[in-house]
Amino acid sequence: MRLRVIAVGTRMPAWVDAAFADYARRLRSPWRLTLTEVAPARRPSTGAAAGGAAAGARAARAAEAKRIVALLAARDFVVAVDEHGAEPTTVELVNWLTQRRTSGQDLAFVLGGPDGLGEEVFARAQWRWSMSRLTLPHALARVVLVEQLYRAASVLAGHPYHRE
Repeated sequence: MRLRVIAVGTRMPAWVDAAFADYARRLRSPWRLTLTEVAPARRPSTGAAAGGAAAGARAARAAEAKRIVALLAARDFVVAVDEHGAEPTTVELVNWLTQRRTSGQDLAFVLGGPDGLGEEVFARAQWRWSMSRLTLPHALARVVLVEQLYRAASVLAGHPYHRE
């Protein structure tokens, strides 16, 4: 099964790249993990007065969303990683991943930029996943995402889960 992480942000600290690569390396067949980075959109200079910052954020989300949606395949099951999504436990994530694996669809996990995800991504997504009610920096969210995928795949491979 192909797992894709599509993430806004191209200049991550070295520790993020190293952690992502480490967890991606640990994932074994049938899981194939790839990362596609999307350059953050430039905010138009609309001025700070009269909602200029909000308009700039909307424009950035929309521009990023167009680039993200263009990367998605028709057969992808799209997961928008979003603070307002479902908050599964690890066991619930394992069960969800089991169901997804039997569907035959590839999974595309989408992480937005500093302003979040645009409506076009939400319209294409079949599930919204919140990894925490805490606000996570985008670099850390990327690492938490791949670690949780690795953890779920490990449980599915029969490795003991320390909470059971």
